[in-house]
Amino acid sequence: MSTGPLRAHTPIRPLWLCRVCAAPWPCGEARLALLHRWQGDRTGLAHHLTGMYREALSDLTTLNPHDGPSPAEIFRRFLTWPP
Repeated sequence: MSTGPLRAHTPIRPLWLCRVCAAPWPCGEARLALLHRWQGDRTGLAHHLTGMYREALSDLTTLNPHDGPSPAEIFRRFLTWPP
């Protein structure tokens, strides 16, 4: 039984939450999609995630400089999960 069209787990910016599941982006589904999209191109994935990390770091530290995630937490969220 179909519940409608599948929606991509993409970020809501500048909050960097998943627009489907509201988890911090990249959520688990987004990570799987990114691995699939960049399959065989680890350098491309790393370059893409580095750009996203830089944008998220700027957005998240500007939006909530005192109570938001630390730069180290944002780094781990974007750059330490790929194999």
